[in-house]
Amino acid sequence: MTAPLGVYVHWPFCKSKCPYCDFNSHVRDGVDQTRWRDALLKELEHAAREAPGRRVETMFFGGGTPSLMQPETAGAVIERVKALWDTAADVEITLEANPTSVEAARFAALAEAGVNRVSLGVQALDAASLRFLGREHSADEAIDAIATARRHFARYSFDLIYARPGQTEAAWADELARALALAGEHLSLYQLTIERGTRFFTDHARGAFALPGEDQAAAMFELTQQRLATAGLPAYEISNHARPGAACRHNLIYWRYQDYVGIGPGAHGRFAEDAGKRATRRASGPEAWLEAVERDGHGTAETTLVAGQDLVEEALMMGLRLAEGIDRSMFASMAGADPVAALGERRLAPLVKAGYVEVDATHLRATQAGRQRLNAVLERLVT
Repeated sequence: MTAPLGVYVHWPFCKSKCPYCDFNSHVRDGVDQTRWRDALLKELEHAAREAPGRRVETMFFGGGTPSLMQPETAGAVIERVKALWDTAADVEITLEANPTSVEAARFAALAEAGVNRVSLGVQALDAASLRFLGREHSADEAIDAIATARRHFARYSFDLIYARPGQTEAAWADELARALALAGEHLSLYQLTIERGTRFFTDHARGAFALPGEDQAAAMFELTQQRLATAGLPAYEISNHARPGAACRHNLIYWRYQDYVGIGPGAHGRFAEDAGKRATRRASGPEAWLEAVERDGHGTAETTLVAGQDLVEEALMMGLRLAEGIDRSMFASMAGADPVAALGERRLAPLVKAGYVEVDATHLRATQAGRQRLNAVLERLVT
């Protein structure tokens, strides 16, 4: 059996830049869709040489806003992936979309092109919060887009952001109830964080708004875990909830530290080699990437080998996000060391005693309390 592989495709363009977003996304007056389609297909050819002989289990169109991509482009990329690699019969093909009426109108064509799962960036269900978050859709448009997604895709998910300025635990409980009434098999619920380089970072620093306090945000996190578990969508990762068997398989590839290739501006890849993991990073700027692909056949800006302690730490940082934790035997086959042995009693014992980490014969995992404080837990484990 060939080793499974995920394929990530980055579409870097948005209609506008959200004030909280630190992703590699850009606003342009016009995009030459044909030129971009040709470049993505060309870099796919290069990626197939980087990771030959694999079976593609998942594809993920991320961004940016890939629902702004012409459906013909998505279809061409999907067909090229199937031509270059063996592809699982039940391959999961996810596309991120904004829930504006214009983009939702493309859902039928995207489904026909081969997309079988859509992830909607709803972010909030009230008008004031949507304005604050810089979203271009209304709450009604979001609800309509979810209904449209349900008609065209067997699987769909949507995102919400909580711990917003002025938001109370009671208000979040009400919004969660509305979200659950709209949800299918998957929800992503993120706590608002202020990232350097965003407009919110500048606004927050000058006192334009204040976030809920740490205790209030923690209460909202705990409420989220409880309500979603009761509704049959328990957390399988810090911010992601799904019915059993309905997790996003592509994101599980990342968190389980399995192999994936990335194409498009700023896309990353990780794939196994004898000495460790080969890490690739494409050029971030859309125009620089496009020119490099047209000149060289790919836009690779950096290729490095992740090995030894660096590999152990990367795998820990990803795997401890999961409720299932890290499979010790799988980790050992990949990293060359059992994670418990690699970390040692001195680092693990205090965290186990405090209730933040659990160890058994098969797994190392962060508890719910540990996942809520994962940055602090990781700081103790990897420094």
